[in-house]
Amino acid sequence: MTIIIRASNQLTRTSGNANFWHSQCLVLFSVVLMMLCLIANSEAIASDKSTAQSSLLVKKQRFDIQNFQTFGGENIEQVSVGWESYGKLNKDKSNVILITHYFTGNSHAAGKYQESDTTTGYWDSIIGPNKAIDTNTYFVISVDSLANLSVHDPNVITTGPASINPRTNKPYGLSFPVLTIRDFVNVQKAVLESLGIASLYAVIGPSMGSMQAIDWAAAYPEWVPRMISVIGSAGTDAWTNTKLEQWAIPIKLDKHWQQGNYYGKTPPTDGLVASLMFITQAALHPEFFNQVGENSLSYSPMEAKPLHSIHQTHSIVNWLKERAAARAKTMDANHLLYLVRANQLFSAGQQEGKNLKQNLASIRAKTLFLPASSDLLLMPYLAEDAHQLLKELNKDTQLTHLEGNLGHLEGVSGIAKHASHIRVFLSN
Repeated sequence: MTIIIRASNQLTRTSGNANFWHSQCLVLFSVVLMMLCLIANSEAIASDKSTAQSSLLVKKQRFDIQNFQTFGGENIEQVSVGWESYGKLNKDKSNVILITHYFTGNSHAAGKYQESDTTTGYWDSIIGPNKAIDTNTYFVISVDSLANLSVHDPNVITTGPASINPRTNKPYGLSFPVLTIRDFVNVQKAVLESLGIASLYAVIGPSMGSMQAIDWAAAYPEWVPRMISVIGSAGTDAWTNTKLEQWAIPIKLDKHWQQGNYYGKTPPTDGLVASLMFITQAALHPEFFNQVGENSLSYSPMEAKPLHSIHQTHSIVNWLKERAAARAKTMDANHLLYLVRANQLFSAGQQEGKNLKQNLASIRAKTLFLPASSDLLLMPYLAEDAHQLLKELNKDTQLTHLEGNLGHLEGVSGIAKHASHIRVFLSN
């Protein structure tokens, strides 16, 4: 397996200004569409937070692997992913914290690419000097996933269905191998090993990142002494599996999808936008949506346009669709399908013939679960069940519920107010 690392240039990202509530809605919506579970953006929930200064300046690095073997036994001839790091690696390389990102996220977990950037990485409120994940103490690293949803974002480096197959010189499309959470973990492991790192201080991730974190602990227990699962799960149950499938259906029903063979043609944008709308609503809570309708849109069930024309939709629907359409410009429909499947296939440890409890038995790490009480996507019982199984296995495990009205996004855009749980856990 040949490995190459080099740096790539970054582009500045900008954002506009608006009144307080409109800005708040735009920001939190952006957060949503960049995640699973999902979902968030580098802006904070209030406009004053989203423009806050960050002392971290980061550079996206590039990592290449030749002949990567997937968990399913397939070969990908050339794999490229991006990664970022914060803080300094100590002499014995014992201070490494791996951050594993959410469904529509990427490795930009903290900091800015340039001072002029108006937004920071999605967990900038807890990663940095003197913050909960203190970069004065830890070397923090994060890696873009395979089949990253934002494949057309210039700040993302990934390999997936939209990538060129070196054998055909055409995009892979659906000939790209099915991916699992373990494949994301194994790419991360290869990045770490290329830096001479042989163990972690901790692995931490929200949503889909929580799946990677606990899979790390189960698959490579000698690497992981501490694991934090934020708004997470240890395995995809039947309910969550079918909820995830709802995100795939609009794409498959779009006439332009053409069984994934749309590259160079009209892409299935309508289906992708509809999927992103579903993802957004699933990641939020009714209280937030109702606040948007009341405070920003003057929403009413009896709005004139939908009352007088079946072709018209309510203001809240238009709000949701407009922002999904904007986010879809950097995303790829097939990549979304592959991420859905990776999440549907997830069970920590992924050992054939074993149930979840048996797979979790290999974990040596001290674990902390932080489910959000208002989460309607990866509901709290998923983390509670994993915590209970570890207790039955006599493992060192803790669980604390994140209280708030942001739903699933309590673990991303609302994480700052829960930072003390992470700081204390890491210090012990």
